Amino acid sequence: MNNLPDSQLNKMDHDYRNEIDLLELFHVLFQGKWIIVSVTTFISIIGVVYSLSLPNIYKSEALLAPVESSGGISGALGNLSGLAGLAGVSLASGSDEGNSAKAIKKLSSLSFFENNILPYIFLPDLMALESWDRQTNTLKYDETLYQKNTNTWLRDSSYPNTQIPTAQESFRVFIVKHFELTTDNKSGFTSLKIKHQSPFIAKQWSELMINQVNTFYRQKDKAESEKAVNYLNQEITTTGLSEVKESIAELIQQQIKKLTLIEANQLYVFEFIDPPAVMELKSEPKRALICILFALFGGMLSIVLVLIKHYFFKKKVA
Repeated sequence: MNNLPDSQLNKMDHDYRNEIDLLELFHVLFQGKWIIVSVTTFISIIGVVYSLSLPNIYKSEALLAPVESSGGISGALGNLSGLAGLAGVSLASGSDEGNSAKAIKKLSSLSFFENNILPYIFLPDLMALESWDRQTNTLKYDETLYQKNTNTWLRDSSYPNTQIPTAQESFRVFIVKHFELTTDNKSGFTSLKIKHQSPFIAKQWSELMINQVNTFYRQKDKAESEKAVNYLNQEITTTGLSEVKESIAELIQQQIKKLTLIEANQLYVFEFIDPPAVMELKSEPKRALICILFALFGGMLSIVLVLIKHYFFKKKVA
């Protein structure tokens, strides 16, 4: 006579059914072991072939620190900027944080790429590269896109493509495949990374971007200071008040100091903590990881196929 309550009996029956289901599942998988082994092996081989077909990618990284602006000059100009401001002349203020924050955004902009980077790189290195030969340090281009001997582009020119890649298309490829920029908010350091099949081009493009952004803001601030000096020289000859003349003379002196610093400092916005280098070891692809992921995918796919084959066709026959 069974004195167990109904709830406990139901629980025992449920556990028993689960145990039978698990045993059946393992039995089905064991019966389909050759399918699992075959599919997993086949997809793993595809993963190996795919990983070996990927070219090596080298990453050249530069660690940068923002160049500190001269506090004394900024402070003095801030106290005397009201007069120049009446004429629309921009002078630095005491709260000026420098150009580094703007330069970080500028580096990722289309206008900077089009005007400051694209004219100084060989476009096929970006848009038509096929491989890099480590032994000879030579580049091979996709001949369906670009003929090196005749310097001729052969690309499909149907919209939106043009035979010669446009600045906007080149910019998209550069940002997605080659360029990476990160900033550590705690330290303020900026990491600029360029990826390319050739480690020499990766280093060259890294240096180019840093030099160009420094040059851009040097020229911009130099032009503004020269404009300010010209304006102040005109003002000092027209005013008759001695106090105003003294203020303008001090402004001119500070702007001349600023121009001197601009001319003397080539690393105007960013200075190197660690300059870019030609890397000996690749950064991509991670072939072992790719092979493992393909093998895992093959294993899961083969298990799903075995279960579908067993349960679907079993029900269909029944």
